[in-house]
Amino acid sequence: MLRHPVSTRAGLLIGAAGASAVLLGAFGAHALRDVLDAPHSELWHTAVDYHVWHALALALAVGLGRGRSGRVAAAAFALGIVLFSGSLYALALGAPRWTGIITPFGGMAFISGWIALGLSLRTSGD
Repeated sequence: MLRHPVSTRAGLLIGAAGASAVLLGAFGAHALRDVLDAPHSELWHTAVDYHVWHALALALAVGLGRGRSGRVAAAAFALGIVLFSGSLYALALGAPRWTGIITPFGGMAFISGWIALGLSLRTSGD
């Protein structure tokens, strides 16, 4: 069951994550359409896909997650967006290749977030 209301900070974080995903998706589709070559455009698209899905996961973690595991899930999803999608956005825009070292840490944050969310949703009868 969704708990209401969410804290102002959590609401702002969810709004910022979702809005920035849409803005960056539109920016890539329009402003960067003739700027990025195919491989860099694909990087941008992957970053947006993971950004959108994990903005939704962040909302789920805040709305349904319980206890410490729910808070850990929300923080991990937010961190994953910054590290995973952020590094891919940077690479698509021409950042040095070593920036790609950051991407797997974002992926690990996403994985940790999903595990923490699952733990926060389990029932005491399991």
